[in-house]
Amino acid sequence: MTAGQTPNTPLTAVMEDDDCVPPKAPAILEALGQATFVWDISADTLRWSDNAGDVLCDFPRELLLKASEFAKLIEPKRGIRFEAVMNAVAKDEGAGVLYQIEYGLRAAASASIVWVEESGRWFADADGKPMRAEGILRINGERHAREEQLRKLSQHDPLTGELNRTHLIAALAEAMEEAARFRSSFAFMLIGVDHLARLNEAFGFDVADEVILEISRRIRARLRGCDVMGRFSGNKFGLILKNCTIDDMHIAAERFLAAVRDEIVPTRSGPVSLTASIGAISVPRYARTPEEAMSRTQEALDSAKARRRGSFLPWRPNVERDAQRKVNIRVTDEIVTALNERRIVMAFEPVVETISRKPAFYEGLVRMRRDDGEFSLAPDIVPTAEKLGLIRLVDHRVLELVVSELQAAPNAQMSLNISPDTTMDPDWWSGIESLFRACPGVAERLIVEITETVAIQDLDDVRGFVTRLKNFGSRIAIDDFGAGYTSFRNLRKLGVDIVKIDGAFVQNIARSSDDRAFVQTMIDLAHRLDIKTVAEWVQDEESAALLQGWGCDYIQGRLIGLATVNRPWEPCDALAVAAG
Repeated sequence: MTAGQTPNTPLTAVMEDDDCVPPKAPAILEALGQATFVWDISADTLRWSDNAGDVLCDFPRELLLKASEFAKLIEPKRGIRFEAVMNAVAKDEGAGVLYQIEYGLRAAASASIVWVEESGRWFADADGKPMRAEGILRINGERHAREEQLRKLSQHDPLTGELNRTHLIAALAEAMEEAARFRSSFAFMLIGVDHLARLNEAFGFDVADEVILEISRRIRARLRGCDVMGRFSGNKFGLILKNCTIDDMHIAAERFLAAVRDEIVPTRSGPVSLTASIGAISVPRYARTPEEAMSRTQEALDSAKARRRGSFLPWRPNVERDAQRKVNIRVTDEIVTALNERRIVMAFEPVVETISRKPAFYEGLVRMRRDDGEFSLAPDIVPTAEKLGLIRLVDHRVLELVVSELQAAPNAQMSLNISPDTTMDPDWWSGIESLFRACPGVAERLIVEITETVAIQDLDDVRGFVTRLKNFGSRIAIDDFGAGYTSFRNLRKLGVDIVKIDGAFVQNIARSSDDRAFVQTMIDLAHRLDIKTVAEWVQDEESAALLQGWGCDYIQGRLIGLATVNRPWEPCDALAVAAG
């Protein structure tokens, strides 16, 4: 700032110096968003044309008067102007040296960048060093617009224009900080459009996008000015409802549910009727971090959908749920550790011929040897392993153990249970193919048991899986038959060799006429299709006699003997530990 100038001096007043005064800006320069300047390098001053205040209106006046202060506005490289002039290779022969640079100007950390082009000419002093530069500063409107568009796209969902997930989470974190600072509360809510996958399948993604856009508009129309909305995922919207009590949260949720439910959504393929489900949480009462708020709200949304589509459920503490999670964490750690330490072992439960009571084969059941020497049973391991995605690892290990047992005992026959996910696991299939080729004669003595639920849901895929196994000589059994709704026609399509009748129907046949009728009918129908039958959970001789009279081929259960880690085809080891 020159002598005698005050902070309130108008910008144009600085341009009244007799030396190097920029010409008055023609109207066309102003229209083009351009301003001229003179830069006195030794004095570190900038003198601008009289329209500079309009062209650079977003920038503090005091920062435009000194080159060093102006440099602080420049991004990404603050020294770009100085280097363009002072480090130039060319020499001033009297007419000055041309230069042209491009850079961004940012008024504040939270402001967007304004891109400019600077074209000028610098002049040297008697020693050949730059002493003055004159030029034109032009707002690069096209690049600025492009940058603004990219910034908007980086923060907003391209379909709905609402915040994207990343910036919704950032807004959630900011709201939590604000709530902590002012001791206030707010609600975080997830609205999930029900059955959007069906809509995609029925009409295509374009129609589904129309629906998402319309739903977002309806929700937006019912928000207050202080509320925040974003697209959380494909069919979910996240809402931050400021200063919202638990009672207010219920009222707001019903308003959003009605917005989706009460009016059809017009689309190019015709009107569509929809519902939405909502999960929500009160913050900071029940969540202290964004991650905690999101996971618990998602949990509430899942529970709402499971209870009834089109409903609302707020998250609340649940002692049983928390206890179960602790159990899951403990069991997960135990399973992974047991796999690493090779403490996953097999127990063998005999399946015998109903008439002779001679062993037909043994069902291999997974056991986990604990640190105390005791065993965890399959019901304690498998459900948790399936829920937490560890079942593939367990099934791979069990396959190795069963094949190893069959290879070591040429006269033994065994059945192997596999989980639903494993039937479609290409790695498991590669493993069993490799083991079959490495161990000739094993495949013919292996029976693979798949659950009835898998057979129902993925009939075509399971049929290919079954065919490949049977080509190796293995047999296929449907486990827990009767618990689902597999028709005997589907059994015939699959080429099933054995049906294992669910023990829930077998265990009471001596006392229940309904169970007797059901089991007898299944045995009769299976025989008509030339499928062998196994009755599970046979408890007593009376039940065994009934099953024998109906022609059941095999039985297993407490009457015959429970599973043990002893190898039944070997002499009994007195030190072996039972795992039944």
